[in-house]
Amino acid sequence: MLECADGSLYTGWTTDPVRRTKQHNAGRGAKYTRAHRPVKLVYVEQLPDRASAMKRELAIKAMPRAKKFLLLKNG
Repeated sequence: MLECADGSLYTGWTTDPVRRTKQHNAGRGAKYTRAHRPVKLVYVEQLPDRASAMKRELAIKAMPRAKKFLLLKNG
């Protein structure tokens, strides 16, 4: 999960979080992060495979903002 300069949160999946964060900050990431730079990596979960990662991404995106911040606090 990334925190954008405006305090918003962006959730995605990748095999290399550090590389992907650099891509987002360089303007080569998602359309959303291009408009909300700079971003910083604030939360990572390691999952066994791509399918699990994509399912978890959807679950996190469906969470209310307050619950996402609980993940950050407890994670």
